[in-house]
Amino acid sequence: MPAHIPVLRKARGSAVLDTLRRMAIACELRPGERLSEIALAQRLGVSRTPVREALNRLVQDGFLVPSSRGYMRRPLDVQETLDLYEARIAVERECLRLAVERAGDAQIAEAQAFLAASMKAPATASVQQMVELDEGFHLRIAEMAGNAELRRMLAHLNERIRFVRWLDMEKVGRDSTQREHLRILKALKARDREAGEKALASHIGLRREQVVDAITRGLARIWLDDAPTRAGRRSATGSGPARC
Repeated sequence: MPAHIPVLRKARGSAVLDTLRRMAIACELRPGERLSEIALAQRLGVSRTPVREALNRLVQDGFLVPSSRGYMRRPLDVQETLDLYEARIAVERECLRLAVERAGDAQIAEAQAFLAASMKAPATASVQQMVELDEGFHLRIAEMAGNAELRRMLAHLNERIRFVRWLDMEKVGRDSTQREHLRILKALKARDREAGEKALASHIGLRREQVVDAITRGLARIWLDDAPTRAGRRSATGSGPARC
């Protein structure tokens, strides 16, 4: 076998995983919907092997669950979402604590420049773009903490809650988010851990009713607003109920 073949296969497998992960995050793989390995392979124009490997990985990463006929996109669940937000708060609080102790002046200045640039994003910026900027701000704090594992955990939690965050951002809006970022960064620059943690908890936390509202709107958007295209996609994903 030529030496480059395994490299090409690995690259193809990574591309399939990235594609299916993006589909899962955006709920293009719909919550509660059963997935057909064969149909997904046909849809992506690849063999079943990289699809099978990607689906197994997405089970491990919490996006899918095994079902009697293969796999199913994990339903949007209120308690699970609250658990993920609680985990995010715990990870970010520790990142902030370490950042207060370890962050260099140049890192803080870079975060200030990033925040200033993000505040200039046009009013027409999508909620997806705004959430991406928000994640970028928080990942910078994680980088200041100097702990690669905490940063990895935060990046993974961001992926798991991103769809709900898109929905929440529609109601919260950019101005409120950026004011809260300013308070967090001001406390970090002052090395004021207590003020930083207070601002962080207020910024990140979602109440149960907010999660219920976001999930309800999300499910309506997934299953009702897109009803005309859903039937055409069933051949690629199977069908099944969504629940929260």
